Amino acid sequence: MTNYDELKKHLEKLIDPGYNLPLKKTEGLKKLSVGPTGVVNVEIALKDISTESQKEFKLVVTKLVKLELGFPGIKISFVKNPFVEEGAKKIIYIGIASGKGGVGKSTVTANLAYALSRLGKKVGIVDADVYGASIADIYEVPDAKPTGASEEHMYPPVSRGIEIISTAFFIDKETPIMWRGPMLGSLLNHFFTGVKWHEKTDYILIDLPPGTGDTALDVQKYAPQTKMIIITTPHVNAASVALKAGLGAEKIGHKVIGVIENMSYYLNPVNQQKDYIFGKGGGKTVSEKLKVELLAEIPINQPKSGFLYEKDEYNGKIYEELAKKIIGLIE
Repeated sequence: MTNYDELKKHLEKLIDPGYNLPLKKTEGLKKLSVGPTGVVNVEIALKDISTESQKEFKLVVTKLVKLELGFPGIKISFVKNPFVEEGAKKIIYIGIASGKGGVGKSTVTANLAYALSRLGKKVGIVDADVYGASIADIYEVPDAKPTGASEEHMYPPVSRGIEIISTAFFIDKETPIMWRGPMLGSLLNHFFTGVKWHEKTDYILIDLPPGTGDTALDVQKYAPQTKMIIITTPHVNAASVALKAGLGAEKIGHKVIGVIENMSYYLNPVNQQKDYIFGKGGGKTVSEKLKVELLAEIPINQPKSGFLYEKDEYNGKIYEELAKKIIGLIE
């Protein structure tokens, strides 16, 4: 039977069909071990990890390891490869996470995307909050549908120059979603591997569901270098749960780049004083414990029209500064 070093060399010669490059060049061989009974355990990063691509590549690897090299068995897992080809544009993924619902995570996601777009960035949004999908409503395209790019890929709907993919486009809006984990994983696989984003896309914001469950782990699989922003309110209870979301993100390998405190205060129009109706300090507490910056304190407010703030509105100016700050942190 072939030894470990020879096995590794053979695997690294395999061609990732998405890049048309060997795994050694793309650093696609992420993990490799051989158990005491000779069973090979391997994790491979591919450009395309759609179900069909995984199936085809698994056959290639299995044939190599078992038939050609003589190992008795193999266990294979796949992750998305963040490798960027020479001359290609790298898309930066930004996850917007919270520990609990009701803190305005989707509102922040939508307005941050809009602010980044106004600054000249090409932005997409993945509405991964499957049970509480609201990005399509915020952007006022609840009845939009993706269009076909090919048999395996689709073009996402566009609103205000921002590309959006959401469960809302596939499910009747009055039909409750009652899915178990595997179905959620299948949907997210479609969102991350089946969408044809604009070739000049700079950022994709991921509106994550509350907590640290299956979706957070799936995002690590499909977008392993996602930068995370944690959303909280000033209240101590929200802050304690938001901290868990931040620590969970770090535990599975994401980098938390900052905290946003939403609903920080109400700017009283009568006396122009800040009324801290939900308490104070939650965002600062979370940022200090995660050792990251408190990026913004966003007050309770209402856009002049629709659900998005324009740049001349009070909150619009805050989002504009927030967007600039995030660009500075990432780029």
